[in-house]
Amino acid sequence: MKQKIRMGMVGGGQGAFIGAVHRMAAALDGEIELVCGAFSSDPERSKASAADLGIPEDRAYGSFDEMIRREKRLRPEKRMQFVSIVTPNHVHFAPAKMALENGFHVICDKPLAFDMKEALALEKIVEKTGLLFALTHNYTGYPMVKQARQMIRNGALGAIRKVVVEYPQGWLSTFLEQDGQKQAAWRTDPKRSGIAGAMGDIGTHAENLAEYITGLKITELCADISIFVPGRLLDDDGSVLLRFDNGAKGVLMASQISAGEENDLNIRVYGELGGIAWRQMEPNTLTVRWLDKPAELFRTGRGELYPEAQKHTRIPGGHPEGYLEAFANIYRNFALCIRAREEGRTIDPIYTDFPSVKDGVRGMKFVEKVIQSGKSKQKWINL
Repeated sequence: MKQKIRMGMVGGGQGAFIGAVHRMAAALDGEIELVCGAFSSDPERSKASAADLGIPEDRAYGSFDEMIRREKRLRPEKRMQFVSIVTPNHVHFAPAKMALENGFHVICDKPLAFDMKEALALEKIVEKTGLLFALTHNYTGYPMVKQARQMIRNGALGAIRKVVVEYPQGWLSTFLEQDGQKQAAWRTDPKRSGIAGAMGDIGTHAENLAEYITGLKITELCADISIFVPGRLLDDDGSVLLRFDNGAKGVLMASQISAGEENDLNIRVYGELGGIAWRQMEPNTLTVRWLDKPAELFRTGRGELYPEAQKHTRIPGGHPEGYLEAFANIYRNFALCIRAREEGRTIDPIYTDFPSVKDGVRGMKFVEKVIQSGKSKQKWINL
């Protein structure tokens, strides 16, 4: 019987949101098994969380360093094979560094690190160890996002001229952090989130999606950032003009004070011959509008799609696939790459398509330059 790839987790214990999402995504394809964890910085809460998840007491750890040290001593066929890090931003670097230096692959929530110094250090460690590293920019996992990427790669739209990407949310329209709401508290705290609020939390998703779909790199930006809610310490809204390496121009908006909005990440890309439009809240549909013929709708699981889209689709058309499945595509691909590496096989490049440490460095650089531009009188900044 095929053995599952064994995962350890840092963070994601009782009261956490994103840890449960990671666990569901990891389990969806039957490729991964959660075998151990350090689920909280509080050792007692960590062990209580492990018990809730059915983790044996001897694999429930009080800290990530204890987990990594003790797991390394176990027999190869029992110890975890990779670590999933689902902590706030300021606790990404240390467990990722230690895991890599002790021979464990890593999946880390975004953004990559607390600051640029940590991001560059992690990039060097990944290069030195040669281990696998994935960053959970989960929106790249949607089949229709991959369809859009391949259309642009194959020249269907011609040369790209314009990119418009938006991520409006409304959940921080009030001073929610003062009420002790856990997710709001750490995301608006410079000591845990870093130099950016909305731009670090969701602006990085918009930046990553724009570069992923188009295959272009942002070379310059001009940012206007704001704090609308009195008393808040980090940006809750921002708009950024973009210049890409092929001469295309773009606009990026990220806002957490867009009252009434949920998670309306959306992107439009326009080329010489036509344009595409995709919305995260209607993820099964990709709209393509042509310069000289009627518009087309591409749907997940239906029609002639590129293999990159088909291989990331699980169920027939008409059955909604969404957030968890996109997340799961990253975990499945990561697990397949670990298995192929351990068996000495070459894997289909379709399954190596997950965000890397280099994407994480790009995201951190984007955040740093957005904040720099937003606070500077010299608005255009090289990325």
